[in-house]
Amino acid sequence: MALPSADLGDGTYRNPVLDADWSDPDVLRVGDDFYLTASSFGRAPGLPLLHSRDLVNWTLVGHALQRLEPAAEFARPRHDRGVWAPSLRHHDDRFWIFWGDPDHGIFQINAPRIRGPWTPPHLVKEGKGLIDACPLWDEESGEAYLVHAWAKSRAGVKNRLTGHRMRPDGTGLLDEGKVIVDADRIPGWFTLEGPKAYRHDGWFWIFAPAGGVETGWQGVLRSRGFFGPYEEKVVLEQGNTPVNGPHQGGWVRTSTGEDWFLHFQQRGAHGRVVHLQPMCWAGDEAGGCWPVLGDAGVPVAVHRKPDLPTQPPSAPATDDDFPGGRFGRQWQWTANPQDGWAPQHSGDGLRLSCVRARDPRDPGGLGDPCALYDPYGLRTLPHVLTQRLPGAAATVEVGLRLDSEEPGARAGLVVLGDAYRWIGLRREPDGSVRLVHRFAEPLTPGAVAAPPEQRTAERDAASSFEAPDGRARLWIEIGADARCRFSCDVGGGRQPTGQVFAATPWRWVGALLGLFALAPDGGGPAGAAMFTRFRVTATR
Repeated sequence: MALPSADLGDGTYRNPVLDADWSDPDVLRVGDDFYLTASSFGRAPGLPLLHSRDLVNWTLVGHALQRLEPAAEFARPRHDRGVWAPSLRHHDDRFWIFWGDPDHGIFQINAPRIRGPWTPPHLVKEGKGLIDACPLWDEESGEAYLVHAWAKSRAGVKNRLTGHRMRPDGTGLLDEGKVIVDADRIPGWFTLEGPKAYRHDGWFWIFAPAGGVETGWQGVLRSRGFFGPYEEKVVLEQGNTPVNGPHQGGWVRTSTGEDWFLHFQQRGAHGRVVHLQPMCWAGDEAGGCWPVLGDAGVPVAVHRKPDLPTQPPSAPATDDDFPGGRFGRQWQWTANPQDGWAPQHSGDGLRLSCVRARDPRDPGGLGDPCALYDPYGLRTLPHVLTQRLPGAAATVEVGLRLDSEEPGARAGLVVLGDAYRWIGLRREPDGSVRLVHRFAEPLTPGAVAAPPEQRTAERDAASSFEAPDGRARLWIEIGADARCRFSCDVGGGRQPTGQVFAATPWRWVGALLGLFALAPDGGGPAGAAMFTRFRVTATR
């Protein structure tokens, strides 16, 4: 099951077509099939792979990156690092994905089929601040190129694009690189990033956003040569619509010759939702053409669907019955998975081991597959199993049974962001199980490096009460504004608990829904928790 499709069933669609945090999308057509990937930052598996036949109805078919590299660095959560703004291409009968990791450099992987097997990550260009990489194979000349942007937080510069000649096999670069667009020289432009390179009608084209994720616009640049000089044009901006900062995505042409553009809109805790814009080409005074996106350069809310065969309504899955104890493709860990986290096979739900906590002040614990647990609580746990917060109003529910007998063991359902709140069960010293509801406020700058006594601790959000059978049904009602209301049933009927919680994003990542199980450090058996029948139901 899934949330409703954007397909309105009457030959039209509504935006967003992907109403959740599918950040920095890129799109590709191969034959009659469309494929999309997006940023996955520090979660694993990464690089989600979505499939569609009409650009409106999408399904999640897998992930291209099973573990992030360097593996040891991503053994603990790196929520806003890792995979930034990937580019998806098809060349030489293979699928290719390039991306920039702002702390390590530009990587690529490739595969003969979209479902793999994908090669291990290959480092194409090492360095800090290298982001938003995109390859271009010029079929006319046989040359291969690479363009990327810069992250000022690591490199000290931004607002420019660097181009390289690349080996045709994508394994390395053939020169030191050249700044091909310096947007400091373009009046009013700032934070130029996210380039996507194309060859069309005798021109080199770079589709690149500027202006920042919340307030920016989509720019297009063209040149007769890859290394410039480029001229620029704004082709999509908010105008009088409610779609703030519409930009950063990919252009695709259908088999019927129509042009379309997929891009994101930043929506706070919901992250970067994906819109589909019609696109056409219009001439200019110089006799060339420029793309025109949306409705004369502003986003459309409802539009005719692409001229393609009708498809059954679909959207990426959210619900899960955990058949055979396995979880669906929509779930990701908050770090590289380690030995001992694997769900135990069970016919009636997802059985997660209560992974032991470790004191973060113990240097030996940092490389341990067990969890780190400190006053940040769930923000530092690498074994929280997450999926995207829905962009539409919805109700989330799941069943929970706490099987651990060890005092302090706990498990629950969390809305995880810079601030977070969870509801779940905890084993008490007297052996009883209580329903608890806890929260943590947003971190302050520099809090990670602060001494433990100066950090903001997790606190109770409501009074706890006994769950006599060690079981609970948990609910979160999520409003369209990402305000969350929690409730539970421990045997006496459903009842609300705590105050309304306003979900918060990470720096670049939307809030997440998560399941977790945790035991305190100690010598006894850690036990497990069982989750059953996870549901996300639209409420509008």
